[in-house]
Amino acid sequence: MSFSINGKTAIVTGAANGIGLAIARHFADRGANVMCADMDEKRLADELGDVAEEGNIRYFAGDLRQRLTIANLVSATIDAFDEIDILVNASRQVTETQALDPEDDTVATLFEQNVMTALRLSQQVARRMIKQGEGRSADESIGSIVNLSSIAAHQTRPELLGYSIASAGLEQMTRSMALALAPHRIRVNAVAFGSVMSASLKSSIGDRPDWRDEIENHTPLHRIASPTELVDAVQFLASDGSGFVTGDVMTVDGGRSLLDPVEAPAH
Repeated sequence: MSFSINGKTAIVTGAANGIGLAIARHFADRGANVMCADMDEKRLADELGDVAEEGNIRYFAGDLRQRLTIANLVSATIDAFDEIDILVNASRQVTETQALDPEDDTVATLFEQNVMTALRLSQQVARRMIKQGEGRSADESIGSIVNLSSIAAHQTRPELLGYSIASAGLEQMTRSMALALAPHRIRVNAVAFGSVMSASLKSSIGDRPDWRDEIENHTPLHRIASPTELVDAVQFLASDGSGFVTGDVMTVDGGRSLLDPVEAPAH
């Protein structure tokens, strides 16, 4: 089996910065057609404006919490590239929760942003993949969906209550959708990462410089990963090389989840 994604078409959400941007650029460099989606139109234009609308990269700005926006994203991708072979749900929000405050709405907010958006987009994209797969060989995979989760689903801190619940929900959604879509030859997997120098973590460390030392001291490889270190794992799950892998949550965390739960932020 090949790990190549050359010629395939991928939607990557959260593609204006950090991990999503790294995945989008990596996929494009490997020959995939990439639709980069994010709410931040200015940042998309700043990062991709020089290359978008030419060759194999396009970008789409909109709030994917809105069902109409999801439908428009799918339509824009088909208009640009005819088909959709890969979906990477990399859009996520990290917000602290006041665990004992009944007025705190971050659990609902993060569940909507990190789980429901990924679920609704996966449903829409899967419908398109199923239509594309009509007439293809019965043993041929017709699509791959990759969700980005976090070890916060299993290791957490009180202030990450909402993020942890959303991460756990995303992983269970991954397994459930894998079963639902397996008869249609669509694979659904996830990558659960530890501390990656994403935009959210960079902002958190700016407010709490001591967090960097905490993270590194509780990571066996003793460092924070760069966004580019996740992309090969995502490519593997998106490619035909993982053709018999579905419902799996691959952990990329420098060994951190091998340790007992610790008081270090699990971004």
